[in-house]
Amino acid sequence: MEMDQYFSQSPDVSSNPQTWSYVLREQTFTFTTDNGVFSKNEVDFGSRVLIEAFRTPDIDGPLLDLGCGYGPISIALAATHADRSVLGVDVNERALSLAEKNAQQNNVVNISFQESDILANVSDRSFAAILTNPPIRAGKQVVHQMFAEAKNALLSNGELWVVIQKKQGAPSAEKKLSELFDEVEVVKKEKGYFVFCAK
Repeated sequence: MEMDQYFSQSPDVSSNPQTWSYVLREQTFTFTTDNGVFSKNEVDFGSRVLIEAFRTPDIDGPLLDLGCGYGPISIALAATHADRSVLGVDVNERALSLAEKNAQQNNVVNISFQESDILANVSDRSFAAILTNPPIRAGKQVVHQMFAEAKNALLSNGELWVVIQKKQGAPSAEKKLSELFDEVEVVKKEKGYFVFCAK
C-alpha cells in the first residue's frame, strides 16, 4: 500500500504532484503534495488540531517540527511566529523537497528543512519547542524513541507537543511522556485526537 511508504527515505511510487489551498490559524496557505507523502490531499486532522492548539513557549529559541512531511506544521508555525526560526526534519526526501517548495510559495523565510532520521542529524541543536504528529505506522518503538530524542533536544524549560489518536496509542504515549518529562498536560481533545504538552 502506498501510504505505508511515507516514512521511508525514498518512496518508491510515481510522482504526481498536486497543489491546493488550506486555511490554518486564519491564514490561507498553498501546498504542493505528491504520492508517497503523508496526507497528500489535505492537511490531516491531527496536524490541524496540533497547529491550532499550540501555544508559544515562554522561553526564547527555535521551534522544531519532527517528521515534517511536506511542511504544513512548520510552515504554519513559521508564518505565525515571524520572530522565531523553524526547522522541519523528516527522513522522506520527496516530502522534504516539497516542504522547501511549499515554504517558498508561501513566502515563509524563517524556516529551513533537513533530512534526519529522527534527530540524528540535528543533535547539536536545542529548541524551545518541538512539535510532532508522529508516524504511528512506523511502530510504537520508533514513536517512543522520537519522544526520548526530543526530550534531549529541548532547551531548559522547553516543551514537546504531540498529537496522537486515542485508538492509535494516546494512552501509552501519555504514559511514556510521563516517564520522560516532569509534567504532561492534555491541552486538547478533539474527535479522538489528544494534544499533549510535555515539559
